[in-house]
Amino acid sequence: MQQQPLLAAVDLGSNSFRLQVARVENDQIYMLDGLREPVRLAAGLTENKLLDKESQQRALACLQRFGERLRGLPRDAVRAVGTNSLRVAKNAPEFLPQAEAALGFPIEVIAGREEARLIYLGVAHGLPFSEGNRLVMDIGGGSTEFVIGNGLEPLRLESLYMGCVSYSLRFFPDGKISKSSLKQAELAARNELQTIVSDYRETGWSVALGSSGSARVLCDILEQNGYSDGGITRDGLERLRAELIRVGDVRRLELQGLKPDRIPVLPGGFSIMYAALSELGIERMLPALGALREGVLYDLFGRFHNHDMRDVTTQQFMRRYHVDARQAARVAQLSGVLAQQFLEGNANETSLRLLGWAANLHEIGISVAHSGFHKHTAYILKNADMPGFSKKEQDRLSLLALAQRGNLDKMRGQLFTTFTTEDISLVMALRLAIVFYRNRGDVRLPVMQGRFSGTKFHLSLEPGWLGRNPLTDTALQEEAKQWREWGISLQVVEG
Repeated sequence: MQQQPLLAAVDLGSNSFRLQVARVENDQIYMLDGLREPVRLAAGLTENKLLDKESQQRALACLQRFGERLRGLPRDAVRAVGTNSLRVAKNAPEFLPQAEAALGFPIEVIAGREEARLIYLGVAHGLPFSEGNRLVMDIGGGSTEFVIGNGLEPLRLESLYMGCVSYSLRFFPDGKISKSSLKQAELAARNELQTIVSDYRETGWSVALGSSGSARVLCDILEQNGYSDGGITRDGLERLRAELIRVGDVRRLELQGLKPDRIPVLPGGFSIMYAALSELGIERMLPALGALREGVLYDLFGRFHNHDMRDVTTQQFMRRYHVDARQAARVAQLSGVLAQQFLEGNANETSLRLLGWAANLHEIGISVAHSGFHKHTAYILKNADMPGFSKKEQDRLSLLALAQRGNLDKMRGQLFTTFTTEDISLVMALRLAIVFYRNRGDVRLPVMQGRFSGTKFHLSLEPGWLGRNPLTDTALQEEAKQWREWGISLQVVEG
């Protein structure tokens, strides 16, 4: 992947959309320009988990402005990620193409634990080296991420379904704050936290850090109003809690450090922070400089410097599921060659890398059961936590794994409706590579030359090879029959 002098990250958060542009110089990242708009996407989620028209329009208008700032940057230099609201919105698949058109770049919806990993990466890069563990908490609009890490490596990752926007709307819908409503919000947050408290306390940490808006604004309020002598403290939150109850309405609050756009979401963010410090036994939490967008930049930077987290994850999965590495390498190498031939050298680099990952992981389902292992592989790739991969990338990996062998009827409604010519070429390349290496040995394969016209695959082999390999010949004839039923021909000839 060619290095870029400029990189950009777009964070489509549930409360705010953020854009960060950075310059790469001497293997270092220097922040250049940042934009933030309080879109409050989570506020537009209906009870049926649909994004309403107003929130969609706010988002699209913001993305158009961001798109102007990003105009001229290469596709590979920009990474846009969507978080909790886009994870849960049922109409996100219909909204995302409009959002991508407005921004001018693809948008990846990332899983909660991947969001947590990227947040920690952003925070850790902004801190000096430390021997001890760190706890990082990030209160977003729709979810809150908790990470324990050491250095640049996360040890515990979790994303809980509670956020400053969702909790403010749920427990303080009219902006009114009472002792009862605060108690209800805090208990709800404490209940969510029960799933991680034991493991996190057992792992332990030497310093607690809060990233993103809610933590920073709470820190500013506590310090500037004399409630804390530094950072977010339990005593300081108790004093702020008393003030919130005394005033009783967020619109009447007069607190130093409280920015106007944070007013509507303050009670929800406060309740989550109060519950977290109580349940996890945190006496003081310090604000962190980095957050998700910085983590996205560093992750993107790693892809240009031979440290792509997706490669790391693939290797970890291969070890975890005891993959035959030599067989995976054979299939990956041949499928890559065939895909480039079918696409006449015009294959997208990202797609070829995706094919390589799929080939390396295509047999992980054998660890579940050999019968129908491709189905087990597809399920794992679709549903597992895979650091570095977006949900869209996992879906494509899963479909490639499902299509790797057997009857193509299982791909009805996907392979021949939503798949592009490139996708079909990748599937064919993977299936053929598996056929040719069926004996799982370092056999001498014939010289191959492939072509693809859109409906016709043509594969030329050296003369006499099929006659010497009747099992493969029969398998190729069966493969041609599978594709013929879908209006695509596969012609294998010698000479």
